[in-house]
Amino acid sequence: MADELSKVFAALADPTRRDMVARLAVSDATVGQLADPYDVSIQAVSKHLKVLEDAGLVTRTREAQTRPVHLEAEVFDLMTKWIERYRRQAEERYQRLDVLLAEMNDGPAAQRREDERPRRKGKAS
Repeated sequence: MADELSKVFAALADPTRRDMVARLAVSDATVGQLADPYDVSIQAVSKHLKVLEDAGLVTRTREAQTRPVHLEAEVFDLMTKWIERYRRQAEERYQRLDVLLAEMNDGPAAQRREDERPRRKGKAS
């Protein structure tokens, strides 16, 4: 059984589902409205919605004769926390690399390299 985060990333791996999520970020929509721009059947769109629903990204409610699909934006907080954690770790590594490179260019190692260079012979005074 996959964890919640894996289900969310797996659901968003499909470009059609990502497009549906983008459209649902603007407003709720029915299955028919979501199916309009695609050259696929309503059943295919329903299958995509089932994957999004299983991942917790969308919910369906009942309003009179329609069942609008609603984006559950709080799931993005889970994704954002996961991504932010690794973004911060990568940023810290780059900062340490920047410090190391600066030390190599300006620090004692650079001074040693300068000392090891052959000296130019100039005019004797």
